[in-house]
Amino acid sequence: MNELAFAVVGTSTIADSMVDMIHQCSCARYRGSMSRDAARAASTTERLGGTTPYTSIEEVCRDAAVDAVYIASPNALHVDQALACIRAGKHVLVEKPLAPNERLACLVFDEAAAHGVVALEAMRSVHDPAYETLRAAVERIGRVRRASLRFGKYSSRYDEVLAGRQTNIFDARMASGSLMDIGVYCVAAMVHLFGAPEDISCTPVLIADAENEATGGVIDGAGTILARYPDKVVELSYSKISQDLLPCQIEGELGTVTYGGVSVPSRASVRLRGQAVRGAWTAEAQSTGDETEDLALAACDNNMCYELDNFCACVAGEMDAARYRDITLASLAIMDEARRQAGIVFPADR
Repeated sequence: MNELAFAVVGTSTIADSMVDMIHQCSCARYRGSMSRDAARAASTTERLGGTTPYTSIEEVCRDAAVDAVYIASPNALHVDQALACIRAGKHVLVEKPLAPNERLACLVFDEAAAHGVVALEAMRSVHDPAYETLRAAVERIGRVRRASLRFGKYSSRYDEVLAGRQTNIFDARMASGSLMDIGVYCVAAMVHLFGAPEDISCTPVLIADAENEATGGVIDGAGTILARYPDKVVELSYSKISQDLLPCQIEGELGTVTYGGVSVPSRASVRLRGQAVRGAWTAEAQSTGDETEDLALAACDNNMCYELDNFCACVAGEMDAARYRDITLASLAIMDEARRQAGIVFPADR
């Protein structure tokens, strides 16, 4: 596999984490970072061991030494930056969500196909082998009837909202909010495990209305999506304004799989049900002879390594990127409908 020279768009902590993985990957090499602030671009590139800082996406596109671009800018900028790189013949690995909506994601994928390059969403959970271990465990618990996938952590940026100040993480103009920033992990995991549902209903927790200038209009801080399948129901819970301490759970007729961390799976187990107890409403026990087994998940300090490895494999023609494209598009279609029900509108939707 040939080594890919990467330019990185953005100077956030997530961008630093990807550069760390690039340095550890035999198929990738870090060239430099882009920031509109020339001093920041230069200092970040030097700090991270690169050679060439950039102050615009045009500079990145003109650099013939760049093979691939990792885009970790605000959500609303992803599509324009990805299209510019694609049209310059660069492969693109775009932070989640790849686009504000399904329509624009289709445009990115279509342009990538037309220009013979790879476009991939950097959705870490979809590439983490831990989900293959979970999938194998799910096959042991019989027909799945219910699942609860959840992710909630309090964002310090919410303090800015409470103070009436603008922050990109809670701004409709930036195609952000709780669903797009953190709920997307739950949606992608559901699609990865079960495929797309027949329909969904979304109950959001809105933290701003259409008149709020600081947030660019209606925006969510938390929410729940109920996804209906022919034989099961899946609950997705997400929040950036509170902490969720419960594990994810997948319930089958023969047992239950639990695990922590929908984006970085950990502490997983499968409990196979024994004999059901009649009249269990009078006692704590619901069944006897249950068997619980801890699941061995691949240990990894930073599971962004898996999406990087798969991206390089797709560029080398060793892996088909279509399966990941389909998950991205199905996930965005779900989120488009959830936002429609919540009344959350981005400029890109118009």
